[in-house]
Amino acid sequence: MKKNKLSKRLQALSQKVDCNKIYDMESAVNTVKSLASAKFDETVEVALRLGVDPRHADQMIRGAVVLPHGTGKKIRVAVFAKDLKADEARKAGADVVGDEDLVEQIKNGNVDFDIVIATPDMMPLVGKVGRILGPKGIMPNPKTGTVTPDVAKAVSNAKSGQVNFRVDKKGNIHSPIGKASFTEDKLLDNLIQFVKTINRLKPSTAKGKYIRSSNLSLTMSPSVKLDSQELMEVK
Repeated sequence: MKKNKLSKRLQALSQKVDCNKIYDMESAVNTVKSLASAKFDETVEVALRLGVDPRHADQMIRGAVVLPHGTGKKIRVAVFAKDLKADEARKAGADVVGDEDLVEQIKNGNVDFDIVIATPDMMPLVGKVGRILGPKGIMPNPKTGTVTPDVAKAVSNAKSGQVNFRVDKKGNIHSPIGKASFTEDKLLDNLIQFVKTINRLKPSTAKGKYIRSSNLSLTMSPSVKLDSQELMEVK
């Protein structure tokens, strides 16, 4: 019965989307918002397929962007730091701060946070739990600004809507850009900021079309096709 209800709901939503149409960013945002039908505030997600080969180190697209209106999700932040840096992290709003004790917490399966930040001197310690943090996608990394001496700024960015992204083996990147409850203007601002960041990271060695395909969708909705040419022109 649940499957039938689900398929009927998706079928109804699919009728609102023209699968043959390429939507500009503004139309895509408006259309996706109109598809919200779940009993919770669905996440709006952008998916890009890039013309890069991640097997080459210089084409591994990875980074972070602070969305102007945040993601709509409450982010829990853990910080590996000592002494003054630990105090700075706490004052900035970090949820968990520690060193050896934080390692033990993670080893015991307590990984109740979304982002992990570390000062550079803490990285040998963080390495002890790399096999746990890595698969969860929260291993601190300089490219995402999560290995830094300026922990206060890193915590502030994380709390205010920073999203980390990384291209997968097939050249795909997925990222949340807000919630269905956001206004169209806020979602559009977030989308533009995300795309600007991706465009700035275009490798000089990438050949052919950089953004080959792109889609926008909700947690439980069909996706709409974005105009990839328009996206590549966002600077």
